[in-house]
Amino acid sequence: MRLPSIAAGIITLALAAYPIISNVATRAAASPRPTAQEAGPGPMPPPGQALPAPASAQPQNPQNLPEASRPLQVRTNVVNVFVTVRDHHNSIITDLNKSDFKVFEDGVEQKVAYFNKEMDLPLTLAILMDTSGSMANILVAEQDAASRFVHEVIRKRDEALVMSFDLDVNLLADFTEDPNVLEDAIRRTRINAAGPVITAGTVPQNGVIGTDLYDAIYLACSNELSSQAGRKAIIVLTDAEDNGSKETIEDAIAAAQKADAVIHVILIIDPSASEGYGPGVAHAMAEQTGGRVIRVHNNDSLEKAFDVISEELRSQYVLGYYPTNTQRDGTYRKIKVEVDQPGDKILARKGYFAPYQ
Repeated sequence: MRLPSIAAGIITLALAAYPIISNVATRAAASPRPTAQEAGPGPMPPPGQALPAPASAQPQNPQNLPEASRPLQVRTNVVNVFVTVRDHHNSIITDLNKSDFKVFEDGVEQKVAYFNKEMDLPLTLAILMDTSGSMANILVAEQDAASRFVHEVIRKRDEALVMSFDLDVNLLADFTEDPNVLEDAIRRTRINAAGPVITAGTVPQNGVIGTDLYDAIYLACSNELSSQAGRKAIIVLTDAEDNGSKETIEDAIAAAQKADAVIHVILIIDPSASEGYGPGVAHAMAEQTGGRVIRVHNNDSLEKAFDVISEELRSQYVLGYYPTNTQRDGTYRKIKVEVDQPGDKILARKGYFAPYQ
């Protein structure tokens, strides 16, 4: 994981969502970038247990600093919303302006203070691969498509990690800019790699030990993505059937919302099997976080699914606003984005959690 440097006397910002200008400046100034922490196929910590930071990175207690060196707390409340717009032909629209958008929070229109339609803003991605038994027939195709995706999408200043999940959740590659490291992690995925071991505290549903989908999303968000800034997305390759997680779907969605992460689901459907609750789960996770679900049935549709997600990740507008509701109460605020062109389809997150005092 990446750890921002801490320097006494620097003004710290407590943000509900970081302004995108700061994010770009922070990433551009990070030289050299921290080396990704090497992680093998061992199990992740239990859900909710954060990965420990190196002792050298532990911040000093402000109470122990000289008064002149204590950081000044400046509270801003900028909310950033990343938006993709498609026309009625399903083509992405890239020529809209600030005046074409309206943003509402809990039904109240907000003033758009910041607008950007740059297509090369840094990305932070978490690629989650389902390696349960139901994926056995398509795992090689998953590996091929995901490998091509990281080589095409990851650019300078972008970072990604790779996790697999079946009976447990495994971190195969921590945040890195190197597509080759990511491909190596993707190629190392194996069906039921965790064997008989399950995450401590995991309670199988209905007595069945199986796919820890919700745990994987929860861990990716709370332990990894929550400390990152800017555009964050989770790409999950799965049939969206969970029968082993400790966390619930509500826990997974809330963790993504608190981390400001969008969930895109590549929903792998076995034509020979009857559909269970997977599609409903996939749509719930994507819709509540501003992502999309793409169904795939074969290798060709899997390749096309990655192409669609790649195009959308590189075709987003950024809308920033200062919410009129300034209460720091930790409540969930609903967001609605409108475009002044009838028939256009909007993909954006549905809300965020306000900071808590």
